[in-house]
Amino acid sequence: MTSRVAADVDLVQLQRRTVRTLVVSQAVGAVGVTIGVATASLLARDISGSETVAGLAQTFQVLGTAAAAYGLARVMRRRGRRVGLVLGYLLGSAGALLAVVAGVVDSLPVLLLGAVLLGSTTAVNSGSRYAATDLATEEHRARALSVVVWATTIGAVAGPNLLGVGAAVARSLGIPELTGGFAIGSVVLVLAATWVWVRLRPDPLLVAQDLAGLTAGAASAGDTRSWTRFVEVVRAVPAVGAAVVAMACAHAAMVTVMIMTPLHMEHGGAHLEVIGFVISIHVLGMFAFSPVVGWAADRFGRSQVLVTGGLVLLVSLALCGLSPEGSSWQIFAGLFLLGLGWSCATVAASTVIADRTPIAARTDVQGTSDMAMALTAAGGGALAGVIVGSLGYAALALFAALLAGTVVVAGRVTRRHS
Repeated sequence: MTSRVAADVDLVQLQRRTVRTLVVSQAVGAVGVTIGVATASLLARDISGSETVAGLAQTFQVLGTAAAAYGLARVMRRRGRRVGLVLGYLLGSAGALLAVVAGVVDSLPVLLLGAVLLGSTTAVNSGSRYAATDLATEEHRARALSVVVWATTIGAVAGPNLLGVGAAVARSLGIPELTGGFAIGSVVLVLAATWVWVRLRPDPLLVAQDLAGLTAGAASAGDTRSWTRFVEVVRAVPAVGAAVVAMACAHAAMVTVMIMTPLHMEHGGAHLEVIGFVISIHVLGMFAFSPVVGWAADRFGRSQVLVTGGLVLLVSLALCGLSPEGSSWQIFAGLFLLGLGWSCATVAASTVIADRTPIAARTDVQGTSDMAMALTAAGGGALAGVIVGSLGYAALALFAALLAGTVVVAGRVTRRHS
């Protein structure tokens, strides 16, 4: 029997309201995520005095994303999307403040702790794409997911280009120039949390659980079994396992190259504004075309778009590997295609997971898959500084190409089991 919550809701209107709410929160929250991307590795280098450990800030942020993806998924299963998303944004805001403190007191441990908390915001942005699918029909699921991913474009492109504003804010506050972006990010993350708290009612996940006949107790039972539920679904549905592998490898390939690009460009004398612009072009590729990617996934199939994403990643990494230090057309094109390939792989793989996972295990599988994605990227990020420091940026691109090849193989597996 349908519960009172579901019975009292116009599902079509709720789905539209949910997507609109998530579009705004993604646009605002993305500023908090990306405004420090172009400076995090530089701040870590300045504090530590070593380029070898410059990638640690991003690595710790990715580790924080992994922990938050798993933990917030458990919160969402018990309390719904709204509580989990708000909690993630507030943790991210606290992390951004710690990054400011780290710059002021010149402490790498404080910066790394802030990076861990800031990773919660990335987990929230990832979780929001799944929230858009809770009440979507299968034939429009990829498009609903991709519209929320697209919304990240607004804040993500603006974020790196606010480096100049962040520097001005830092000077006015008397704090290190590279911490100004984090100060701005902390404020906008609180705004995103407030918006979600006020607008995401009723909760789409709780309504979906009601429609499936799940009681609150059944949906939240067995908290210690999140990993077990994930394994059970992967064993029963091989396409889900392949999608998780593809998404993790695509994300790792993107992160490892993206986080070291500012240093690669700086070595050739590129100015901070140019570095920020290249990161913006990269982020544009990641998010701006996601509605087209979502339409293609609904129209031509998830597997076809997933394989295409892997191939685009391979082309992008070839360009990055051939790029000279500093500013060049290869690095502009390579970073753009790196983002576009990531978009294709992530939207398609995420939709496979949303399509094929039973609602009783939905948050468990989604949270665990995002954790796996983040951990894989963290491993790549940890190696990135070492590879660049000892072998160079071209060697890093070659390493990432191995991950991109795995995306292509995994995409073919999802096709066989679709």
